[in-house]
Amino acid sequence: MPMTAAQNITKVLNAYNEAAKGRPQGIQSDKPSKGDEFADLVKGALSQAKTIGERSEQLSIAGIVDRADIGQVVTAVAEAEVTIQTIVAIRDKVIDAYKQIIRMPM
Repeated sequence: MPMTAAQNITKVLNAYNEAAKGRPQGIQSDKPSKGDEFADLVKGALSQAKTIGERSEQLSIAGIVDRADIGQVVTAVAEAEVTIQTIVAIRDKVIDAYKQIIRMPM
């Protein structure tokens, strides 16, 4: 069963928070299973965000030419907006973490 965008983003945020606390999860062996790596989670979230954006664009265009229900268009645009806000929030957290690492004394 594929994960939804919200589930994937939540999983990414949880993994980031655990890693920030020094307790990364999913590291039981030298060879992690596919999909357990943080990079895979981020790639999956970005892929789903792209898909949501494309769907929103398609429904918006269909709505302009009166081929889509306005409710569907509004829902798709709102979902795309929330996705973008989430991605920006994650990006900001990553940048803040990077800045904190850079400020650490050696």
